[in-house]
Amino acid sequence: MSKFRIMPHGRLQEWVAEEKGYYAQEGLEYEFVQPSRVGRQALEGGSVQSADGAPGQVMTGAFESMEAGRSCEVSSACHWAVNMASSAEHGVMWGHAYSVTPGGIYVAPESNIRSPDQLRDVEIGVGYHSGSHFSALQAIEPFISPKDAKLSFIGSPADRLDMLVNRESGAANVFGVQREIVEQLGFRKVLDTTFMIGFLINGDASTEDCQKYFNALQKAQRDIDLEPERYKHYFVQDIPEKYRELVDVRAFGLAERLVFEPYTREIYERTHRWMLDLQIFPADQMGHADYEKAVLV
Repeated sequence: MSKFRIMPHGRLQEWVAEEKGYYAQEGLEYEFVQPSRVGRQALEGGSVQSADGAPGQVMTGAFESMEAGRSCEVSSACHWAVNMASSAEHGVMWGHAYSVTPGGIYVAPESNIRSPDQLRDVEIGVGYHSGSHFSALQAIEPFISPKDAKLSFIGSPADRLDMLVNRESGAANVFGVQREIVEQLGFRKVLDTTFMIGFLINGDASTEDCQKYFNALQKAQRDIDLEPERYKHYFVQDIPEKYRELVDVRAFGLAERLVFEPYTREIYERTHRWMLDLQIFPADQMGHADYEKAVLV
């Protein structure tokens, strides 16, 4: 029998479950696989520039990596991308849990931008068809119509971190480890973009193995809730070498918290309709599978 392949998402829970032996306790034969390459990393040569030398648009992201097929039984992305991927039958969405990650649109300390209204004429760096893309549109809606928002598709979380720190992007939407880094470096949050992350299950994965995986994560989540300071050292492996001496993981937040509640039909349909109304996806990428087919409940 082949092993259950887990693609980590920069969260603590997977590593705590391994440290504590929770996967083994559940009887899960597993292995970790490398996360999918997205953003500039996924492009040949690893970079792109416009004709004037400015960073060019990177029109590939989390959804495209799922559309191409991920080499694992379980992986994660924002719930919007997983919703659309599962509706287009690129896998199924796990319907019994999701996670929530704090995020925000950040600017440099010296920036004059201090309120979301001031973002109207500012290009906001996001990742195409990824959590930073969708969460920026949703969070900005009380201030600016999503259709009027100026988004710049500048790549992966690591790309956005570099470009924000190097002042190549006036504002960028970051979450997870990257958010913790920019906060410690003094960047200022202009708008909170906290959002939901979903789980994409490979169509060949058994429900039994998936349940074992999530049982292990639930045990790990309780450990983290009880003594978070014991496990923050795992964040170091997700920090680029050039930033490791500039930040202290002991002062990090927890980045992502798992929620063992259902991803309901109402959430699925409402989210899907929102993406269709904003015409975020071209016709050839849009999925139309109903909740029963797209979500494993």
